[in-house]
Amino acid sequence: MSAVPACPAGHDSTTDDYCDVCGVPMGSAAPTGQAEKTCAACGTPFTGRFCEECGHDSLAAVVIPAAPAAPPAPSVSWQVVVTADRAYFDRVIAAGGPDAAAVEFPPYCPERRFVLDGPQVTIGRRSRSRGIFPDVDLIGPPEDPGVSAGHALLVNGPTGWSVVDLASTNGTTVNDDPDALRPHRPRPVHDGDRIHLGAWTTLTLRSTP
Repeated sequence: MSAVPACPAGHDSTTDDYCDVCGVPMGSAAPTGQAEKTCAACGTPFTGRFCEECGHDSLAAVVIPAAPAAPPAPSVSWQVVVTADRAYFDRVIAAGGPDAAAVEFPPYCPERRFVLDGPQVTIGRRSRSRGIFPDVDLIGPPEDPGVSAGHALLVNGPTGWSVVDLASTNGTTVNDDPDALRPHRPRPVHDGDRIHLGAWTTLTLRSTP
């Protein structure tokens, strides 16, 4: 059985052509003054071709693992909560008007929620004869007589939501501002803002993560 040639650097190699530790040809003269290098993979000083610490081949490219992807930003959904607002109703009655005496606050009006989806959301009362089917349909019961069929619009823009009055018969107000919005003029609204329509209807804007 023939002996395996010794590595000139003194490594125990299992191959007889090139040392499988340092890559020096087997049977060649012992290297003198071989320069020490730093392993590109683990940073350990070594000589020859292969790092004795991690085994990295100095002639091969170092593969850098990709950084973990950042977690997606939490999405925010929006909705309006529709209620019969007694405080708003009292302000409407106090302001007077030709039909104020005939309007009564409803004894029962369940809370309703509508998800805001898309670039714009229409608000009003459904009218089959006129072909009006608003996204936020306030037809009732109970039915607020002061809400127009095509009353208002919520528009989702780059900076958030805005409410637009569509030249409704009785107007639209926001929060405690007694002045009605000017028709077709967007008014920015934010989480918690209250949009008042008709005699008692209030839509409260809500964001949910």
